Amino acid sequence: MPAVDGWFTIDDEPHLIGTRCGDTGSIFFPPERNSSRAPGHLDATLTDVPLSTRGRLWSYTNAGYQPPAPFVPQSDPYIPFCIAAVELEAEQIVILGQCPAGVTVDDLKVGMAMELVIDTLDRTEDSELLMWKWQPLGWSAP
Repeated sequence: MPAVDGWFTIDDEPHLIGTRCGDTGSIFFPPERNSSRAPGHLDATLTDVPLSTRGRLWSYTNAGYQPPAPFVPQSDPYIPFCIAAVELEAEQIVILGQCPAGVTVDDLKVGMAMELVIDTLDRTEDSELLMWKWQPLGWSAP
């Protein structure tokens, strides 16, 4: 099941879900459910829209320390992971997300093509929480 309901799909062609302001055409992520964030258009109609699944790496970092709760580490001892900021192709907005296990800062370069994937965030005996992640286009786990 998705770790955050209503922010992305987990179907055969997963994508993030954004919101478009009916007055300005501005797109927001995470999706806005109450009012438009466009200045002066608080009462505009909001429509859910699928967002691009590809973009360019705008920036990145390595989470070299274990984040505090409610973060759930996937290993003990903690294994660092990368976080990518990706500018979406069509919308030209920047969306943050983890990279899948195995992607290191040595695999990343600003401006490179990235793609959205769905990956496990946390697993228990009873369930598996899924989250969107960004990986280099065409990358496969080692």
